[in-house]
Amino acid sequence: MKHYATTLLLLGLAASPALLQAQSEFTLVSQQPANPENEPRPVFPLPSERQVKWNETEFYAFFHYGMNTYTNSEWGGGGEAETLFAPTAKPNPRQWLETAQKAGMKGGIAVVKHHDGFCLWPTKTTTHSVLNGGNDYARQTNIPKDFADAARDLDMKYGFYVSPWDLNSAYWGDGTDNYAKKVFLPQCAELAEYGTDQFEMWFDGATGGDHQGYYGGANTYRTIRNATLYYDIPNLRDSIHNVCPDCVMWGVGGEARWIGNEAGWAGETCWSMGSGTSGDENGYEWHPGESDAKATNRGWFWHDGESPLGAERLFQMYLETVGRNATLILNIPPDKSGHLPAATVQRMEELGTLLRNRLGNDLAPSATVTASVTRASGQTRTYDAANVIDGNKDTYWATDDGVTQATLTFAWPEAQTLRYVAMMEYIRLGQRVKGFTIETSTDGKTWTKRGGSMQKTTIGYKRIVPLNGSTSASYGTGFSARYLRITITDAKDSPLLHTIKIY
Repeated sequence: MKHYATTLLLLGLAASPALLQAQSEFTLVSQQPANPENEPRPVFPLPSERQVKWNETEFYAFFHYGMNTYTNSEWGGGGEAETLFAPTAKPNPRQWLETAQKAGMKGGIAVVKHHDGFCLWPTKTTTHSVLNGGNDYARQTNIPKDFADAARDLDMKYGFYVSPWDLNSAYWGDGTDNYAKKVFLPQCAELAEYGTDQFEMWFDGATGGDHQGYYGGANTYRTIRNATLYYDIPNLRDSIHNVCPDCVMWGVGGEARWIGNEAGWAGETCWSMGSGTSGDENGYEWHPGESDAKATNRGWFWHDGESPLGAERLFQMYLETVGRNATLILNIPPDKSGHLPAATVQRMEELGTLLRNRLGNDLAPSATVTASVTRASGQTRTYDAANVIDGNKDTYWATDDGVTQATLTFAWPEAQTLRYVAMMEYIRLGQRVKGFTIETSTDGKTWTKRGGSMQKTTIGYKRIVPLNGSTSASYGTGFSARYLRITITDAKDSPLLHTIKIY
């Protein structure tokens, strides 16, 4: 496109005839198109880059370990003698992460300070730490260091849970700002020093009230009214981001939300805005959901006699969280030796086998994929249907702006046994899809809807639909088909899908 403009030269009241003539001439200016790649317009709100990277972690482990492991407690009171922390062997975070990796997880979060205030690293902020533990194993423990080193060596993502609430500290809830300044913020700074590549820092929202705390010997009940002000969250968030640019703050930072339960499921409709299990389609901030769930049948911390849940139940959790536009942080607690029990290790290996066998053989790339509507190409990129099977998360299929209904059809030369469809939106430009259907056919003429009575509304970062409509008995015998059709029935604007996998 060409653009004409005049140039005005204001050089005083007196001007020569030549200058006046020059002022009246038009100058030809070459200008590039405003949108040379014909990129779709965004649908707000949009995620930050750190939120996109966080979503890509998908499935990761929670490791609850600490003083409670040795006191058979879930919430200690803060007055426990430091010597009670006495591992029977050297704690082994590498074994924790190796087990998580075998389960198909991409990272993990280590609890390094729970509400009792006991710190699993040699902190300068309190004497209530491993430095005063009950044996040499305890006093040589540094979970943040060993955990971060192991994660980097295994090419896994990592982060730390550090409780803002501190039942041990005399400063907590004392009516001053001493706790934030002298304890909590310095502790977070110490943890940031163990690695600038952390992907998440986990802050529980507990604010006191119904638990009596030691509080430096006060042995009383305390509470705070406003966690954001008390913990100086704006300063904390900026400080952490300056040091760890890809670190999402969970719980208090407004970057990721609790999905609303600890049972390993998200809503079948799940927006990356709002709160709770389903979010809010009209939410004004990007606030994706994380589901925290226990892989064992007791508490968050290890307890004698506990056993892991079955692999099928854990696979169901995966489908109902990662498969519903949430992430899954699955808790597998180390025992008193500082290692994961053998039964837990075996169960995680079984889960990994299920994930590989059921969601590891993508049939989509062997199909021919066509779209009913395709957006016009830009100067160097296309929006063709084939982009959904090219294995590139940065290319995507799209329709023209305002076109909110379209179909994608997959066709194979021979019949395939189909069980799951996984779809991923290009969320960098917003969550857009509001409705879809999935159908299969043996001849390309007669179509049968699949997915049972499941809500087929949102997609978001990832949606996995069992074609038999069940997450509890999802595998089954599958459906024989030569064709599979996905119809986008409604969207906020042109749908953008970067990956579709069919298993």
